[in-house]
Order: sequence, then structure tokens, then C-alpha cells
Amino acid sequence: MDSQIEEIKNKLNILDVVGGYMKLTKTGINYRGVCPFHSEKTPSFFVSPTRQMWHCFGCAAGSSMFDFVMKIEGVEFGDALRILANKAGIELKRENLQLRTERQRIYEVCELACKFFEKQLENGIGKEAEDYLLGRGITKDSVIKWRLGYSPDTWNGLTDFLVGKGYQREEIVKAGLTVPKENNKTDSYDRFRGRIIFPIFNLNSTVVGFGGRVFKQNSDEIAKYINSPQTLLYDKSSLLYGLNNAKLAIRKQNQCVVTEGYTDVIMCHQAGFENTVAASGTALTSQHLNILKRYSENLVLAFDADIAGDSATKRGINAAQVQGFNIKIIGAYLKDSDPADIVLKDVKQWEQYVNQARSIMDYYFDSAFLSFDKNTSEGKKEIGRIVLPAIKRLQNKIEQSHWIQKLSEKLLVKEEVVIEELIKVKISNLEGPLVEFKPSLKEDQYIGIEGRKKLIEEKIISLILKNPDNIKLIDESDTALFSEKIGRFLQKLKKIVDLPDENSEKKEEKLLGVRHPINLGTLEKEKEKEKDLKNIFDIIISNDSEFKNFLAVIALKDDLNDKENSEEEIQLCILQLKNIELKNRLDNISNDIKKAEAKKDLKKVDSLMEEFNQLAKKL
Repeated sequence: MDSQIEEIKNKLNILDVVGGYMKLTKTGINYRGVCPFHSEKTPSFFVSPTRQMWHCFGCAAGSSMFDFVMKIEGVEFGDALRILANKAGIELKRENLQLRTERQRIYEVCELACKFFEKQLENGIGKEAEDYLLGRGITKDSVIKWRLGYSPDTWNGLTDFLVGKGYQREEIVKAGLTVPKENNKTDSYDRFRGRIIFPIFNLNSTVVGFGGRVFKQNSDEIAKYINSPQTLLYDKSSLLYGLNNAKLAIRKQNQCVVTEGYTDVIMCHQAGFENTVAASGTALTSQHLNILKRYSENLVLAFDADIAGDSATKRGINAAQVQGFNIKIIGAYLKDSDPADIVLKDVKQWEQYVNQARSIMDYYFDSAFLSFDKNTSEGKKEIGRIVLPAIKRLQNKIEQSHWIQKLSEKLLVKEEVVIEELIKVKISNLEGPLVEFKPSLKEDQYIGIEGRKKLIEEKIISLILKNPDNIKLIDESDTALFSEKIGRFLQKLKKIVDLPDENSEKKEEKLLGVRHPINLGTLEKEKEKEKDLKNIFDIIISNDSEFKNFLAVIALKDDLNDKENSEEEIQLCILQLKNIELKNRLDNISNDIKKAEAKKDLKKVDSLMEEFNQLAKKL
């Protein structure tokens, strides 16, 4: 096993592996991109070809190419090993039978099924299907490239083939290729029958699902398209058809054209528009958009739909807006044709349509004003219902102001009125849960690092007030982790513990330089209870107005009579403060790296990255 891992490492470059999933830009001797594992606008994800490592300054994730594939594909090590072995052209040893997980078995079933469908198209039985594809303008080279096939119009043709290869019916059902019979769950029949088959690939060009299209004229009574159901491998909300072949072109052109169908993608690629993918008949989801954002933030949507009436399309566009994509729409040109038909008829015309795609706001305005009469009060209201949410989603305030002014002018109403209605719009409730994308944020991002630090400090002080002896758990060096005021307070408290054993009245005099009016003699009787320093703490607090209000607030926030494992809690809090301090140092180094890169000081970049990596190991 270890020898095969080393062989894969020797044959693959981490830059090619990571670059296959996301857009990377050269910066000095390293490469940088937007991290695919957390939400960020400024790229903080680095790949080092010299060290064959990756690291994100934002979320502190990082390691080898194997860890990257495991994390981005959501698979275990065995599956990541197979993916990378396939990229490296290495055949894993057969004796590693433990690596053949359920997931791997389904991969094998899908691959064998794809070969079965391909073979049927080559044989005489699939001649009619092949003629249909050629008639649509798809060349034989494209048929081979996209591994198109045909499912014979029989109930068990594929099932019998796969069973004959040693796979169980249950595994074939799990792959989504057969459907269990209602009255006999142990028996099943082929899902795809008498259809042209479009294999669906993941980013590694591995078959994970299928789409089937009817092509005979007498088949109007059945669904035109059917797709694989949700399986362990296939999730239509996170798979884009053609992205495996389009990702390099999308990065190169910094633009992605999104169509609706399989044929649209194939014809566009065939004509040279290789930055094209398809949403496979479903609306764009946040998962789709997260993946596309690795390659480009510029989307051209070629959906044949009216935004004013199609809520599914609307949800996808809204989600893309919220994520900050630059969106353009071709839809106005697709009233009577789909992209495949236009490309077949006139490639230059399709190129013109892509280049002249309308901005999302222009398209919303056109759609709304064509659908409703701007001269009636009801028409104005409906136009506002369509356009105002789109304006509210705009991230740039200047751009928002421009469209507010334009809507005001076209509706012949005052800008103040438009703004008043805009304030009322709640975009999160417009189209259901998919409308507004909200990336998951850590607690620190909601309350800020300083806010988090303040909460931890308050917790520590409350634990000390509950049991003053807890002050001994804080080392002298730890006081530097706290804010200046709290650091001073803790140092003052620690002096009490460190003073020689003497009566409390003398301790007070040494600490405060004053005599407290209350009788301190009573404390002498409690000296044997060295852990009970509460009264002395009270004296310091009452004589130090700087901490009086601060500690009063803590007392209100926390029940000081509540007993808990304070020692363990304080140790945990100290650790959290150390992590905050460490992250602050890492942020500072990250900023220094960016400055050094701007000055092209590669030697300093390398030195800072080494320092960063050493500190990151302590997290």
C-alpha cells in the first residue's frame, strides 16, 4: 500500500490535482485561489508545488493531495486513493480487497452499464437511436467522447448482463439502474428501456449516473427524459453535466455558459464552446454554484424560461446573485429554439448571442415591463414585485442606486417611493428556502474575534469569583493573552496568592496602601482555609473602581453560586485564548505574505510561509 501511495505521489503534481477542481493563480513560486471549503471573497488558499502541499490561511485546513481529494469529494481514503491512482494511470493491486467498499462496487456497476449501453448503440439494435443522434448534428466523434449509448427496449437486458458479471441485484438497484417490483421486492426491472443514454460524469470523468431520452415519434405518452434517482454517487443538486470536460475552458475563459439539456452541452462543445455545462433540467442550486465558483464567477444562463413566471429558474438566479456571481442571460433569444438547434443552424449566431447576453437586471426589467402595463397601478405594483427583490440582492450600493433611479424613471414615480418599497422587501421569504444562500459561519464571524475574546475573559473571571483559588491555574505568562485591563486585574489577584503568609490586613496594606474600614481580623480565623480568598478579593474590588462595574456585570451574567468543574473550564478557556492569539499571529503573517508578494519579494514570501506553517501546526 505505502509503495503505491509513493508511486502516485511521484507521478502526480499537487498543482494539477487541485487545479482540476478550482481556479488557481500564480503568485510567486506558489499558487492561490478562493478556498472551496469555507466562504470567502479574498483568496486565502495556497498550493505549494515545491512542497507538494496545500493550505488555507482562512480556515487552517491543509495537507497532501490525498486529503484534498477526500475533503472535496467527501470520500474516505480508499476512494481518494482510487481517484488519484486513476489519474496517475496506476492499477491498484488486486490484493487490496478491503478497498472495494460499497461505493466502489457501485462505481463498477455504473462503468459496466455504460459499456453495455455503448455496445448496444454500436450494434444493429441501436441503429435507429444512432441515426437520431446524427440527425441532431452530433458527430460520431462526439458520440465516442461523451460515451453515448442505447438501452434496448427489454425488461431485464441490463440486469441480466450485470448479474452475469457477478453483481447482486441489490447493488444494481443501489446504482439506480433497476427498479424493484412493487409486489416482489427481491425482483426488479431495468429503469432505462428503449432510450438514448447520456452517461453523467463526476469531475474525474467517472460515470455516476445516467439520463435517458426517448426518440421515437410514438412515445408521447411517456416522459421525454428520465434520470438516475438519488444514489450514493449521483446527486443532481451537486452535479453539472459536462463540467468534467468544461472546467479547463471555464477557467481559461473565466466564464461558464449554463444550458438546460445534455444535447445543448454536446453541440456547444462540438462547435468549440467548451465552457458550457447543463443543469440537467433542474434549477441551479447552491451546491452547483459553490462548485462553479471554483472556476469562475461569470455565468451566462441559457435557460428558455420567463423570469417573471418561472420560479425554479428564479431561485437559481437569486442564489447566484447572493453569492456574488456576475450573471448574464441569453433567454430572450431562446423563445423558439434551444442552444443545440441554434449551434447546428449557425455557429456564429450562437457566438453572437453569448457575447450579447443581457445583464441580469436588464433581463428582469425587460421581462417585467413586457409582462405588465406600466401605466396602470396594478401593472406598476407587479413590475415592482419582480424587479425590487432583484435590486435588493445587488451587493454594490452604487449599482443599487442606479437601478432604483431607472425604475423610478420608467414607472414615473419618485425615487423615495421606490426606496420605501425596497425596504419592505424580504428576499428570504420570496421563493422558499432556496432563494437566499447563506454560507455557514463560525461563531467568531458573527460576534468578531474581540467579542469572542471578551466572552472567554468574562467566563474566566466568573470562575475565579466562584472559587478564588482558581487564580493559581493561570500562569504569569498567560496574563499576556488577556486584554490590558483584565491582564492587570489578574496580575493583582495573583500577587495575593504569592505574598508571604501573613494576616490579611497586612496583605491589604501592601496591595492597596490603605486600611479598609471593615474589621479584617475575622479573616485571620480563616487563614487555614487557603483556598477561600474570596473576602480578600472583595476588598480589592471594593477599593478599585476600575473593576467594580466590570465585575458587577459579570455577576449579573453568571450565577456565581453555580458549581461546576471550574478547573477544567479555565484550562479550556486559556486554550481558546491561546488559539485566538495564534490565529491573530497567523492573520498578521498572512497580510505580510500578501505585501511581500506585491513587492515580489519571493525570499520573504518563502520565509513567512515557513513561519506560518510552523505556527499552524500548533492549532
